[in-house]
Amino acid sequence: MTDFSINEMLDMQKRLQDKYKDQWEKISPETGKNKLLWMISEIGEVIDIIKKHGDLKASTDVELRKDLVEEMADVLMFYNDVMLCYGISADELKQAYTAKFEKNMTRW
Repeated sequence: MTDFSINEMLDMQKRLQDKYKDQWEKISPETGKNKLLWMISEIGEVIDIIKKHGDLKASTDVELRKDLVEEMADVLMFYNDVMLCYGISADELKQAYTAKFEKNMTRW
């Protein structure tokens, strides 16, 4: 399997948003805050799995791991919605991520 790029995720999320444009909030800066709140809710679901079942079981039990990965996918979907809401491109994210990485590499 090949790497899964931010551009691929953004493209898929755009298609999903387009399909449900009449049922979901529009992608815009005004709805970015709501998408962040939904993302935090999904992060809570990831945390619940780990909290209820423990780190080791969450990472090794086949069915539980499937649920964990699915919830992580939900987090990424809302993450990509937030990027779409604020018009953040994959290149812009890469530049900021790389700069932050380099800063952290020399921090301590």
